[in-house]
Amino acid sequence: MARTPNLRWLTERTAGRGTLITASTVHLTNDACFALLYPLLPFIAEDLELSYTQVGLLKATFSGASAALQIPAGALGMRYGEALVLLLGNIWVGLGLVLMALTGSYVLLLGAAVLGGIGGNAQHPLAASLVSKSVPRKQMATAMGTLNFSGDLGKLAGPFIAGIIATQYGWRAALGVVGLFTAITTAGLLARDRSDNAKRATEPKPLTSLDIGAVKKGFHYILLAGGLDNATRGAALTFIPFVLADKGFNAAAISALFGVIFAAGAAGKFACGWLSDRWGILTVIVVTELTTATALVAMVFAESWMTIPLAILFGFALNGTSSALNVAVAHFVPADKRARGYGTYFTAALVSSALAPLAYGMLGDIAGLVTVFMVMAVLTVAVIAVVLPIRQVLMRSDQV
Repeated sequence: MARTPNLRWLTERTAGRGTLITASTVHLTNDACFALLYPLLPFIAEDLELSYTQVGLLKATFSGASAALQIPAGALGMRYGEALVLLLGNIWVGLGLVLMALTGSYVLLLGAAVLGGIGGNAQHPLAASLVSKSVPRKQMATAMGTLNFSGDLGKLAGPFIAGIIATQYGWRAALGVVGLFTAITTAGLLARDRSDNAKRATEPKPLTSLDIGAVKKGFHYILLAGGLDNATRGAALTFIPFVLADKGFNAAAISALFGVIFAAGAAGKFACGWLSDRWGILTVIVVTELTTATALVAMVFAESWMTIPLAILFGFALNGTSSALNVAVAHFVPADKRARGYGTYFTAALVSSALAPLAYGMLGDIAGLVTVFMVMAVLTVAVIAVVLPIRQVLMRSDQV
């Protein structure tokens, strides 16, 4: 009697691919919604006559609202369905951009930024949790790398599209168009997710003994490193447009350079994930943080013709560190606690990213942009000192 072939592996592979596509699409549109604000800040500042502190507060408000409730968002996902909460959150973000576009004053813009940003809490912990549960262990790193790479594509597309629209029609039109596209696209994914096939795709795999355990000692170092690294990301991307404007770049050129930064960042996130498996996470962190700090200083003092190569170097290294730190979380947190672990990590990282523009904006109003970028470079290098106590774990690649 012929043995019936076991097709479970094929079903799981197909389901996992569907989950990855959905989560990656959400990540792409979500990151586009938050990244597009960077090149629009000079437009908004000129239109509403804002100081550096007010610019920093706007960015901090939007990003902070998307970071402060990630752990509760994870809890809602566990109760009502991770995919459902993930998709509804992304629709919320898109509609939030539309609301921001309709405001007529700085105070109303801040309020709309808070409301819109809240929806962003679902994306990071729930997308990471869904993908990590939907693929075989040996393919998890590749799947997570693809998820993160899709976000960088959004960071590339968002500022580029927003810059083009803002140049012709203003910053409000840019927010409205991208927000509507995000809401409509995600609503389509939500309708698709209601199918039986999509429901099967989001079912977690049974946990094995390798998935269950305690969080390793030293995880707080990863939280601190992620906080410092993301503080640099949030502040640098907020104030680089003003450095470029001082060098004589117009709005279209600044948007194009942000496209270069995010394209290099996408390459850095993908490449440094691959390099982390070969060189070790610690080596990648050291090299990328030193490179980022060097590029920050050079961005202020270098001649204009060096801006493009510096943007490439900066983007690649900045996101390369992020990729390495994201992988490091899995070295410390077992699979049965990983959703909460990633929620905690992204809360620390994104809250830092949200608050940093406000802090550096206040410093910039007092001491100028040169001081801002010098301090930023010093704190970027400090990440290396933070991760040295856990170097033994980071130098091994077989603990995920």
